Amino acid sequence: MSAEAPTQPLFDRPDLLALVDSLDDPGLDAVALGVIGFDADQRVRRYNAFESQASGLEAGEVLGRPLFTEIAQCMNNYLVAERFEAARTEAHELDETIDYVLTWRMRPTKVRLRLLASPTRPLRYVVLQRDS
Repeated sequence: MSAEAPTQPLFDRPDLLALVDSLDDPGLDAVALGVIGFDADQRVRRYNAFESQASGLEAGEVLGRPLFTEIAQCMNNYLVAERFEAARTEAHELDETIDYVLTWRMRPTKVRLRLLASPTRPLRYVVLQRDS
């Protein structure tokens, strides 16, 4: 009997961008991570139930609005927003993980952010893993 290989946590999967981009809305809502997908104009197009519950913001308050100037202003900086912009203007892949503290509209909350983008995909993603 062979032992199964340990399962890699979802947040750390190398194919996370392809995975979240391929999920339909119910599938995205089943993910136990915060997922925010936004377009080239930085307008939120996907927002899962996990992130809605964690942030206290309903999807109707978020969808269609600019991510970095209205929804998550604490990410409108060189660590997050400018990395996405550089990836877009330079047409390169972005897959970076950073430790971060969310501060806007909530008490300071430690998270790990995974910044995901590809010039071949219309949506870019911020995936949030909150500390237990």
